[in-house]
Amino acid sequence: MRHGPGRVLVAVYAVLGLSATVRGLYQVLFQFSEAPLAYLLSLFAGIVYVVATAALVRATPGSWRVALVAVLVELVGVLTVGALTVLDTADFPDGTVWGEFGRDYGWVPLVLPLLGLAWLRRTRPGR
Repeated sequence: MRHGPGRVLVAVYAVLGLSATVRGLYQVLFQFSEAPLAYLLSLFAGIVYVVATAALVRATPGSWRVALVAVLVELVGVLTVGALTVLDTADFPDGTVWGEFGRDYGWVPLVLPLLGLAWLRRTRPGR
């Protein structure tokens, strides 16, 4: 993580992790009854981004594997939640970080796991 692209990737993960976690935590604590599923998913997404950030910063073989799992969970999450929020809006009366494929966040949540996977491929241990 000593090079420009890696630092930018970590910075984006950190900002998204902080914003999604704070948003989700606030919503769970103060607005939970309005859209419990959406708010729990936002909090979960934030935690996934924080885990990915920490693992990317460490850059050890073990943390590389943790980052890979986190980024794959992120990709599955944004695709699944994105599709569900487009197909069944009744279950999601309020937005989520991954809702509509990350529309509320400028579709960064849709693109970020692809960039994360590309970076992890490039920095794979033993490569």
